[in-house]
Formats: sequence, structure tokens, C-alpha cells
Amino acid sequence: MIREHFQYRQTITTLLADDQRHLAAAKEGMIAARQELERFLATDPFFGSTFEPCSPQSSSTVIRRMAVAAGPAGVGPMAAVAGTIAWAGVEAMVDAGASFGVVDNGGDIALIADREVRIGIHAGTSPFSNRLAFLVPPQEEILGICTSSATVGPSISFGTADAVTAFSRDVAAADAWATSLCNRFEECREEFFAPLQGTAIEGVHIIAGDRRCVWGRVPRIVAARVDESLITAGK
Repeated sequence: MIREHFQYRQTITTLLADDQRHLAAAKEGMIAARQELERFLATDPFFGSTFEPCSPQSSSTVIRRMAVAAGPAGVGPMAAVAGTIAWAGVEAMVDAGASFGVVDNGGDIALIADREVRIGIHAGTSPFSNRLAFLVPPQEEILGICTSSATVGPSISFGTADAVTAFSRDVAAADAWATSLCNRFEECREEFFAPLQGTAIEGVHIIAGDRRCVWGRVPRIVAARVDESLITAGK
């Protein structure tokens, strides 16, 4: 397996693949997605600054995915940018013939895997931080595993949770909902998760201090020692 750090402007990623050709494809896919976004922002800067959902006029797959994901989650479309770009990277890997590929875009992950993958959980100063991991089974379809935090990283958050992780085949939706839930989290109550009914989100895992809660279906959680040097910084 090859692990490589890749940065293109504000997109800071860790890539995993079995073949250099697949790494090259991921980079090309993410650069193309980023450039598509930048061209649109040049004509519609509101799209890049609003904290509310919006419905831009665009035929761009990147813009459409971000806007569609943001609507049900009640967030601005940029809340889905990292997941959307990671998604584009893994789609390009699949198009290049990959059966294994991971793009970690600052904690927002898209992957396809012909083997088990262990995803460590970093949650700031929580006692659970760097001591747990998701044991993700093989995935024939792309899966999004996106995490938002009010206490870790540079992204804007209005909440208090240390790590809110959402799982979905729609990677943009996983990113948008992780942000939305992190913004609103107070307690692990069933009604808090009610808005997720009928959405693309398969499961959610939340860490807030010494509390953990789970909604829906999430991969098995196992004890782990997370190497902090492998954490992808930035978003």
C-alpha cells in the first residue's frame, strides 16, 4: 500500500492506494473538482460565504452535489466542500481501475476498499481521542466517512462536540450533515437525530467529552492507538 500527502491550495489530503496510477488519478480528479468550484465562485461569491442553503444555477456536478447536500442539512454549501472533493478523487481512482483507494481530506474521507480499513478517531481532548477506530469492512461502492469538530481544526463550527462522524454513500451529504449535527449537538437524545430520517445518512457516531452516542448503522468500533502524525491537518 502507498501512502502519500497531497496538497492543492486549501485542499490538504492523505491518499492511500495500491498503484501510483491510482494516486495520479485521485490528484487529477481533486484538482479538476477544485478548479470547477473556483470558476463558479468567481461568478457567484455568495455560494462560498453563505451559512444557509442555496440553489445556484449551475450544471456543474461539484456545485450541484454541494448544494443538494446542504439543503436538508440546513447549512451552507461550503460545509460539503471537503467531502465533495474527496469523492471526486476516489471516483477518479475507480475510473482508473482501483478496487482500493482512500482520500482523507482533513478528516472528510471517501473510500473504496477490497479489504478491511481501520479509521482512527481523533476527538481533541476527549478521553476517547486516539483510542478508538472504526473497523470498516470491504466496500464495493464508494463510502463517505466525514467528521466535524467544534474543538479540533480550522473549520467554523457553532457547537461543542469533539467529533461528529457521519456515514453515507453520498459523501457530500455525509460532510454536510456532520457539520450540521456538530453545530447543534447538546445531548444524545433520540429527537436530536429525527431530521436524519429519510436522508442518505446511514449512521452517526458522536464524541463529546466523556460521552459517546450512536445513531443508525456504523462500522464496528475497536480499541486502537492512533498515530497523531498520520492525522491529515486542515480542510
